[in-house]
Amino acid sequence: MKQNLYYPFEILYKEINECSNSGYSQNFFELVYIVEGTGIQYINKNTFNYAAGHLLLITPDDLNSFQVLTTTKVLFICFNDIYLKSDPVGVNDRERVQWVKKLKFILHHATHLPGCILKDEIDKVLVRSLAASIVEEQRCSNLYSKELIQQLMNSLIILVARSIAGSLPEDLSPVTDQKLLGVFQYIQDNIYFPDRLKVTVICSHFNISPNYFGKFFKKHAGETLQEYILKYKIKIIETRLLSSDMRINEIVSEMKFSDESHLNRIFKKYKGVSPSVFRKNELVL
Repeated sequence: MKQNLYYPFEILYKEINECSNSGYSQNFFELVYIVEGTGIQYINKNTFNYAAGHLLLITPDDLNSFQVLTTTKVLFICFNDIYLKSDPVGVNDRERVQWVKKLKFILHHATHLPGCILKDEIDKVLVRSLAASIVEEQRCSNLYSKELIQQLMNSLIILVARSIAGSLPEDLSPVTDQKLLGVFQYIQDNIYFPDRLKVTVICSHFNISPNYFGKFFKKHAGETLQEYILKYKIKIIETRLLSSDMRINEIVSEMKFSDESHLNRIFKKYKGVSPSVFRKNELVL
């Protein structure tokens, strides 16, 4: 069942004690800031152990649910494309068009993986302050509280967009060919099926010449198709190592590596250490 948003944006602050194991999708974006508590987020067949200070992004059509382990206080910030078009930064018409185009592009092309989307410690501090201010304004409901909440919300969305943009290919932009954007989505949807990620299969699916595709992809993505696929797999493996109890051999099977040594070699190439060492080092921090 798909949930709908009947206003351009909605902000809710809730205390949750019950488990919700039935997944749902929605027609809007949702920022979920964990103020307090612990639990598990289930999203697109992945899991993430959430805790206080984590900011989660749920995009339209993500299949999402939560399992509460300890009483959780959550700030839900929901918004749709209509809100993004409503002059979020107070600029002129031409600048607003470009801003909306860029912002929608970034948000729609998040990786759809679970986990906190904030990577920079400074951003985490800023978001904590913004979230606290939004909760307080909601509680007090003073003069101009609505307008102030919208400005705080806009700042939060910009921080999210900046964080996501940092993980996108450098040459990828809102003006990138729409067919290539479809290729990125296709890769994410079929990352567990190597046969579907062969150049000939992708080209056939999108009706692109194989001789043209390689140069075209590298020009816009800044890396080869194989490099992009491997880096995306590494992101998934990192999530498995840090947010699940999966054994290395189970990850090998899921990601369709030939054996553990193959996975170790590829992972070490990009991360500098083996998967087991990476898990050990990160979990003790």
